[in-house]
Amino acid sequence: MSEPFNPYLPEVATILETVQETHNIMTFRVRFDDEAKMAAFKFGPGQVGQLSAAGIGEATFVINSPPTRMDYLQFSVMRTGEVTAKLHNLVAGDKVGVRAPLGKPFPVEDLKGKDIVFVGGGIGMAPLRTLFLYMLDNRADFGKIRLLYGARSPLDMAFSAELPEWTSRTDIETTLTIDREADGWEHKVGLIPNVLLEMAPKAENCVAITCGPPIMIKFTLEALKKLEFPDEQILTTLEKRMKCGIGICGRCNIGSSYVCVDGPVYTYAQLKALPNEL
Repeated sequence: MSEPFNPYLPEVATILETVQETHNIMTFRVRFDDEAKMAAFKFGPGQVGQLSAAGIGEATFVINSPPTRMDYLQFSVMRTGEVTAKLHNLVAGDKVGVRAPLGKPFPVEDLKGKDIVFVGGGIGMAPLRTLFLYMLDNRADFGKIRLLYGARSPLDMAFSAELPEWTSRTDIETTLTIDREADGWEHKVGLIPNVLLEMAPKAENCVAITCGPPIMIKFTLEALKKLEFPDEQILTTLEKRMKCGIGICGRCNIGSSYVCVDGPVYTYAQLKALPNEL
């Protein structure tokens, strides 16, 4: 019988598969070596894990596979420093450490019955993907689902293998956009906030969920306010601010709020009540 999960200790996991999403984003699909722990593992959409590379350190990444699909846990890693560079050198069969689940998930129960607008940019699609797929797997529990996903170019779009399925589904509305024209591109061209204004989702009984680069978030929030979305109906996630993941190191705080304890999911209303450090 396995011991319960200890948030202080990494659990050994094996990489089953890697996917090169873009030139600097790689996806890892992993399973715990302890099959009993894998079977017992529970998490909510939006919760994160710390991936560790032996001898280098650890970094925070959202679990971007949904809890409805537990063949493996999926993490997508953008290469930005020493730890992520080490992770990018790993291949199927290699070992990683995983501390998870950490943080609070999206308020799934509160979202049931609501229309949902996802607005993702670049690697920011990873935190949205887990909730997006969870909703697709429980489609009857939610109202109209719309996804706006954008990147600088087609080559910068993560999860490209999944995009044809998302755009072809008739029970959701998917809009893809890139910043400027590209050969062979058949979807929207324009910055995400501008395309969102063109889509003009209605705020009534609707929740907007956004994640992406800070400058995209800034102007997406402005667009949502122009569309008259109340602050309480806008959600975002700040897992990239998390460090230790358990509220001890104090490096993730925004004023009095510790992202790894109170977040990483916040409403815009909650963020506005905190110091402007984003």
